[in-house]
Amino acid sequence: MSPKLAAIAGPLAGQTFLLGPQTLTIGRDRASTVHLRDLAVSRQHCVVEPEDGRFRLRDLDSRHGTFVNGVPVRQRVLEEGDRIILGASVFLFQQHDAAGLCSAVALDDSDYVAESTVHLAPEDARYLRLEAAGVAFSAESRTARDLHALLRIANTLQALRATGPLASRLLELVLDTVPAERTALLLFDRAHELETAYALDREGGRDPFPISRTLVQRILAGRSAILSNDVLHGAGWSTVESLQAARIRSLIAVPLSSPEGPLGVLYLDTREEEVRFDESHLELLTAAGGIAAAALATIRHIEWLHEENQRIEAGLLHDMVGQSPRMREVYRFLARVAPTDSTVLLRGESGTGKELAARALHRGSVRDGKPFVAINCAALSESLLESELFGHEKGAFTGALARKPGKLEVAHTGTVFLDEIGELPQPLQAKLLRALQEREIERVGGTQPIRVDLRVVAATNRDLEKAIREGTFREDLYYRLNVISLTLPPLRERHEDIPLLADHFAALFSRKLGRRIAGFSPEARACLLRYDWPGNVRELANAIERAVVLGNGDRIHAEDLPETLLETAPAAGGPLSATPYHETLNRTKEQLILDAVEQSGGNVTRAAETLGLHPNYLHRLISNLGLRDRIKG
Repeated sequence: MSPKLAAIAGPLAGQTFLLGPQTLTIGRDRASTVHLRDLAVSRQHCVVEPEDGRFRLRDLDSRHGTFVNGVPVRQRVLEEGDRIILGASVFLFQQHDAAGLCSAVALDDSDYVAESTVHLAPEDARYLRLEAAGVAFSAESRTARDLHALLRIANTLQALRATGPLASRLLELVLDTVPAERTALLLFDRAHELETAYALDREGGRDPFPISRTLVQRILAGRSAILSNDVLHGAGWSTVESLQAARIRSLIAVPLSSPEGPLGVLYLDTREEEVRFDESHLELLTAAGGIAAAALATIRHIEWLHEENQRIEAGLLHDMVGQSPRMREVYRFLARVAPTDSTVLLRGESGTGKELAARALHRGSVRDGKPFVAINCAALSESLLESELFGHEKGAFTGALARKPGKLEVAHTGTVFLDEIGELPQPLQAKLLRALQEREIERVGGTQPIRVDLRVVAATNRDLEKAIREGTFREDLYYRLNVISLTLPPLRERHEDIPLLADHFAALFSRKLGRRIAGFSPEARACLLRYDWPGNVRELANAIERAVVLGNGDRIHAEDLPETLLETAPAAGGPLSATPYHETLNRTKEQLILDAVEQSGGNVTRAAETLGLHPNYLHRLISNLGLRDRIKG
């Protein structure tokens, strides 16, 4: 079978698109190979490209994202059975021919099932594998009617965005299709325990009714659907008291599953003697269960993420931007630590957002609403910093014309943030240690201790353990500060957050500077993603502000960004160079530098003199252009 995308939901449901040596484009643009008339789909949304006998899905910076099996992706090598979701459309990736369909559904002959009970595994459902089964049908056939019902179910369910409406609509569609008296949907939680149930009968009643626990356990254990038309007298059900008491004559039960485990069970029954279900009903409901499971898994995952975000945000107010796994770990850590009064040491490179994290800890604590006082320990000389921290009495030194309370005193009942604590002069380290231990301070020139009630959050980008070994930082102060430690990740370790941060800063500076910005060109985004950001978020914010100030038009282009970003060499398999102009310019720079270094015998300083550049600038160019290994070689 040729590799293909089969549309199983959305405006193109039922259509198939073959994959070959040419790139397949998907989007709202009429020129796309797969043209989707859906406002939730971007004009150029994504592409599927051949790659060494496989196929890679790549998102084209779409507005609403591309999802594979419910997870947002930038790019991914597709595997058999992957479900690609764009807006209201769902495509199934099929690469290999499946094994032939069973000629007949086998009856389960085990000792607990009557002869009229049929088991059907999802992978054997005819309506999920029409082509593999070689089924041909006319417009008037029952198969055609059932397929039409499946497409209606798929289109309806994929348009819903909440569990409750999806469950209710699924039950309505099931009763429209199958002559059951009543139906129910049982849903399980992440621990695979029954969480909630929805019910519907022919009269429109939605009151829940009892369903046999034995039946549900059999469904989950066997992972296959069950049909029985002989419930009252069949040997397999005669011992199930709840079914006998309810006088159930016929039933169908279908498992809804995801790769993570069971999602629920779809159940139908009737107490009317003249109504009997057949294997076509079982086939139809098994296929409907597969469609419902895919939609339900996506919706419940989104709902879970929304609840998790609400839970985190309810306990933690912060101004940090990012949804990468590393940042979600940071948010969870801060949410757990914030309500306590423990001292926290924030570590990480400059520009990673340590002060934002400190403010989040303050907002999430019982001290919210009380003072938050930030002190930069590297900004002042030793004498001025002592006065800034502890305050001074009038006449304590020349220029002390009045009493001044220190920052630690001002922060009483609140939080003090000691930024760049690794730069604190050694004489002040001992005094700060005593203040943290005793929660007492003395002003410079004072004689009376002053009690302070405060929480301490410190931050540093230095290696304090190394500073202790070198004798420049007190070990006892380190242990006093390092009660709970958190390292904030550098931006190069969370590249997936760069587009979010860039959009955030573009909107921020757009409002601040009064210039409308609609977004970034693909070349500009490639530059942002390619760069390593040694200055982290602070450097990114500065680059976006510069682009907003100097750029023209309603989009930020590559030429609006700092030259440092444009000089960065593309990584293998990464985004290409920003524009042909900058690509040519970088190649010219590379050749000039390599020639100068070769002429100077490998001496970069002499090469800088030859080129008329400062040696530091030449070293930066060599790093940005990726020439270090070539020069060493």
